[in-house]
Amino acid sequence: MELSSYIATIPDYPQEGIAFKDITPLLRDQEAFDFALGEFEKYFVNDEIEYVVGIEARGFIFAAALADRLNCGLVLVRKAGKLPGDVLSKKYDLEYGSAELEIRLDSLPENARVLVVDDVLATGGTAICAMSLIQELGADIVGFAFLISLSFLEGEQKLHPYRTVTLVKYE
Repeated sequence: MELSSYIATIPDYPQEGIAFKDITPLLRDQEAFDFALGEFEKYFVNDEIEYVVGIEARGFIFAAALADRLNCGLVLVRKAGKLPGDVLSKKYDLEYGSAELEIRLDSLPENARVLVVDDVLATGGTAICAMSLIQELGADIVGFAFLISLSFLEGEQKLHPYRTVTLVKYE
């Protein structure tokens, strides 16, 4: 299945000069969504993943479904101010601004085997921030899974030496 045919490009969103990759058509097509999840599952089913960490917001969609398929827990990395309880916070740069992510301090036990999931990998700033939070909690990252990679922004290179799986690449 050609997943790119289920991804729309919205010019100048959220600001001028950005070509936003809209995954709404993929999400509303049950067969395409199931296919994407199956592809992720194939890559990580034998890795003894204990937790899938989903990055806000659209990463939650894939992370929750994939955690169910991998029979493991789900942990959320959220934008600042969205999680109750004690949190660990990190600021980072986006391709068009800056932001801050948080994870609950009690989210991951030390040495837990973690898969990090998000919808789009661009410059890598969000993924690197999530990686830093997870590492600070003492968990072990098995890999990263993204529906889309904007390869021309070179985010994937910044995630080495981790295994990074991307289903659709835009050069």
